[in-house]
Amino acid sequence: MGATNAISPADGPVAVTGSSGYIGSWIVRDLVEQGYAVRACVRDAGKPEKVAHLTALNDAGLRGSVELVEGDLFERGSYDAAFSGVSAVLHAGAAVGYNRETPQEVYDGCFTEVEHVLESAEKSGNLQRFVFTSSFAAVGHPRPAGYVFTEKDWCGDNIEGYRGAWTEENIPKNRDIAYAMAKARAEKMMYARAEAHGGYDAMAILPLHVIGPLMCANHDQGWSWQNCMRYMMEGNPYKKSKGGRMLWNNVDVRDVARAHRLCAESTVAGNGARYILSATDRSGELFTWQMQARLREMYPSAEVGGEEMEGDEPAKATYDSPRSYCLLAQEELGLSTYPIDETLRATIDSYYELGILHA
Repeated sequence: MGATNAISPADGPVAVTGSSGYIGSWIVRDLVEQGYAVRACVRDAGKPEKVAHLTALNDAGLRGSVELVEGDLFERGSYDAAFSGVSAVLHAGAAVGYNRETPQEVYDGCFTEVEHVLESAEKSGNLQRFVFTSSFAAVGHPRPAGYVFTEKDWCGDNIEGYRGAWTEENIPKNRDIAYAMAKARAEKMMYARAEAHGGYDAMAILPLHVIGPLMCANHDQGWSWQNCMRYMMEGNPYKKSKGGRMLWNNVDVRDVARAHRLCAESTVAGNGARYILSATDRSGELFTWQMQARLREMYPSAEVGGEEMEGDEPAKATYDSPRSYCLLAQEELGLSTYPIDETLRATIDSYYELGILHA
């Protein structure tokens, strides 16, 4: 395993699920730029507002190509044909609860469909790597303020800290518990399955607060991190927490995408490898009031909202978590990352370019 399963464009096509999504679209673009023939898996190829930016890559003078294929993640065998002969499956598709999914649907969308995708992937006849878009939710768990999480952490650690919330009974009731449990269990299931199979490696990318440029207007999904930034740029308070207080641990969507490919190509990583994608260093960790100040400097004519303030100081202190850094991805995958200011500007500039924000 390990080096023997590393892929390159010469090994045949690769498939990406969730290709029309924010992260999935950037994975497709990165692969095409590197010369891969990509089978971009989407639910409905007939919706140009969701897929036109993908097919446009074929006319962008890039080295690779894109072919749209349809499938339903909840339907067993739906991707059998799409995955035939692929050297890798990069599984970025999932129900994440940004829309109207119930907690149980979130759990099923993040666990049950992974089983379906793996079943189809294992029928490829050429599968070498399976890279799963997991989440920092599979890592984070109650810890003291300032605790630095690493890939050795799992969300089920320190169960006492959940104060009785970490239970099977809470899956249909609590979206956060359902999401974290599903991601962690999906990881462990696929590692065990790949080991038993013996022919491919299963690996995971665990992003934290993903921001960066949008490739289409449909990527402005409600309650996503980039959408929260747009909301702030319109003069509104940050909407996910009381008083707008939060520690943003930021990673560029383009770095997340590149990490998926580097994982598939790695001669170092093997089955069970997992990589947190978060801030490169402390510069990428911003409290809401700090992000607000940074955006005001970049866009002085905008009425930027954010955190509840008292003069120039935040009204209340923010809980100092989550702290984490993408050190392992840099060390083992050779990932280089965008500076935080470049990521912030690229995010907001894309909103203006798409006509979602107006000067």
